Amino acid sequence: MSVLITGSLAFDTITNFPGRFAQQILPEQVHILNVSFLVPTLRREFGGCAGNIAYTLYKLGGTPLVMAALGSSDAADYLQRFESWGLDTSLVLRAQDAYTAQAIIITDLDNNQITAFHPGAMQQAHEMVLPAGRRDIELAIIAPDGRDAMLSHAEQFADAGIPFIFDPGQQLPMFDGAELGRFVDRARWIAVNDYEGRMLCERMGTTLEALSRRPGIDGVVVTLGAEGCDLWQRGERLHVPGVPAGEIVDPTGCGDAFRGALLYGLAKGWTLERCARLGNRVGALKISHRGGQNHPVPSPLADEA
Repeated sequence: MSVLITGSLAFDTITNFPGRFAQQILPEQVHILNVSFLVPTLRREFGGCAGNIAYTLYKLGGTPLVMAALGSSDAADYLQRFESWGLDTSLVLRAQDAYTAQAIIITDLDNNQITAFHPGAMQQAHEMVLPAGRRDIELAIIAPDGRDAMLSHAEQFADAGIPFIFDPGQQLPMFDGAELGRFVDRARWIAVNDYEGRMLCERMGTTLEALSRRPGIDGVVVTLGAEGCDLWQRGERLHVPGVPAGEIVDPTGCGDAFRGALLYGLAKGWTLERCARLGNRVGALKISHRGGQNHPVPSPLADEA
């Protein structure tokens, strides 16, 4: 059985600023902001939320099925990568007259990040429709994607009876409270970081406790970086401590790595707590490696969670 992953596919241009943004940006002058950062290192990586999530799920031994958009002019490398993993690429759209989404990321010494994102082909992701009668999908995730794609895919998955994680990520500000409520009403799980969790609750006029009590919601997962995560189920909060990283190298894609592990555990029928423990361990591995799809995932890791 497959785990359906929707969200962005992108090429990440990752740079490191050997200083601190806070020392370069004057708060009292932010209205006339004009700064330049010297970035002596530069790498181009496979990225995007869907690609990063699929990578960790695949490395853990799961079967990801990616439903996302690539640009027709630069899709070949990403498609070849998926095919080398043995993935079904039939649901990957090759958007005409578009580039694959591009992210330019600058990380400082405190692991703060400034990102510029060109959506490219992602703006056509809503053209992808889940094929009728597909019986090999056991669960799904709606990760950050084009606005219309996220809305339409939530309706499609709900109509098809596919349980899914709602993971709005950096796209959350695009939706108002009513739209977020429709996502929540159709989702089985919600995954956010602590900042996104506060914004989600503010826009919906609710609390994490109340969200976790809504009919059909089996859990709300709030990631807390190095501190681990909080799990909300039926109004009760459980904290799952973080796992110390061997080295802090690059935070890009840590949340996606966590979600790949979350999907793996849910597909196995694990408790949400066990899924979160695995997610924290994978996140600690990810931050020790550059890029969103370069971290090793030892084969016994899942069984030890």
